[in-house]
Amino acid sequence: MLIINIKENESIDKALKRFKKKFEKTGVLKELRERTSFTKPSVRRRSEIIHAAYIQKQFAQDNY
Repeated sequence: MLIINIKENESIDKALKRFKKKFEKTGVLKELRERTSFTKPSVRRRSEIIHAAYIQKQFAQDNY
């Protein structure tokens, strides 16, 4: 459970923004989306490999 202490003279918008940021850090929504559909381990592994290759390509372009 997330608890956000509202400071004195703080607007609701700022408190809501802090709440959203904290909620995003917990990763609850991301996990919920992942659990809605099942992906086979082989498909997940393949997508991780493709993502890693993409990151390496970006890193190589930035350094050279």
